[in-house]
Amino acid sequence: MLPASASAAATTVPPAGAIAFLMVPDYTIVTLTSAIAVLRMANRESGRELYRWRCLTADGQPVFSSDGLRLLPDGALDALHTPPRILFVCGGYHPERHCEPALAAGLKRLAAAGAALGALCTGSRILAEAGLLDGYRCAIHWENAASLREQFPTVQVSSRLFVVDRDRYTCSGGTSSIDLMLRVVTADHGMALAQEIAEQFVLERMRTEEDAQRLPLHHLVGAGQKPKLVEAVALMEGNLEEPLRLSELGERLAVSRRQLERLFHHYLGCTPSHYYLDLRLRRGRALLLQTGLPVAAVARRCGFESASAFGRQYAHRFGRPPRDERRPQRARPPLRDEGAGQGRERQPTH
Repeated sequence: MLPASASAAATTVPPAGAIAFLMVPDYTIVTLTSAIAVLRMANRESGRELYRWRCLTADGQPVFSSDGLRLLPDGALDALHTPPRILFVCGGYHPERHCEPALAAGLKRLAAAGAALGALCTGSRILAEAGLLDGYRCAIHWENAASLREQFPTVQVSSRLFVVDRDRYTCSGGTSSIDLMLRVVTADHGMALAQEIAEQFVLERMRTEEDAQRLPLHHLVGAGQKPKLVEAVALMEGNLEEPLRLSELGERLAVSRRQLERLFHHYLGCTPSHYYLDLRLRRGRALLLQTGLPVAAVARRCGFESASAFGRQYAHRFGRPPRDERRPQRARPPLRDEGAGQGRERQPTH
């Protein structure tokens, strides 16, 4: 077994740099180690110990990851006498089995003491079980999104790669923990340091809170839901360059416009027109970031009559014009988050 924490240092770490990771059985090790790698690189690139981290388990004993590996933890959750700046719950397979009453009580104690809480992969399910995501937006792996939404209606489940909502930091799993931790570093120490870390990791680009998981729609809306909705979205995705009118969409699906609007509103929280426009704008953003096509050509590929019409809608959606999307990231203004990913996010209940 390998020690999980950073080595001790003589310098005093500011409280803002204290991060803890709670490993629960069957956690996803790649998501944990990817998060830690960002903190390690922040220390290396800055030449200072900006962050120190600890890896914990509920009782201080090693637990198996989903890969069958074990890291030697630094201690038990209850042994944390000083709250960390953020504690991340590291989930994986079967998170519903691992929110024991003692663990939930420990998480509530830390939250009451002022610690922010986060979740990697399916750790959001454990926070939800403990009642610590009520009224918050959160991310979770797409395989678990529908069940979390159905069982915890006061939690606003997003289809984003990661979500930062006040003092909750959640990501969808896999390498999305890199993106989440780069967001933390950016907030703490600026974009320049985060960009240096991304370059060390040979990342094509730094993904933001605007980036959605690519997931099958039936997982987003839940198994057994209306097949007409899935068919409607498939038709939209297949007709981005020459968008269909809603009347045409209804005719192809043999449903009325009113029925179509009801389906989208109920399951995706937005109108069909809003969803369709968002698909086209997201396709445009991908083309801007991943190709050298002129803006006018991108506009045509996304079904806009002119570059100016595309530019107006793009700026309204993302908070900056298309021409700024290709500027170096350090010079970019932050993206506006209007909750228009796979549909309009619901507002907090409190």
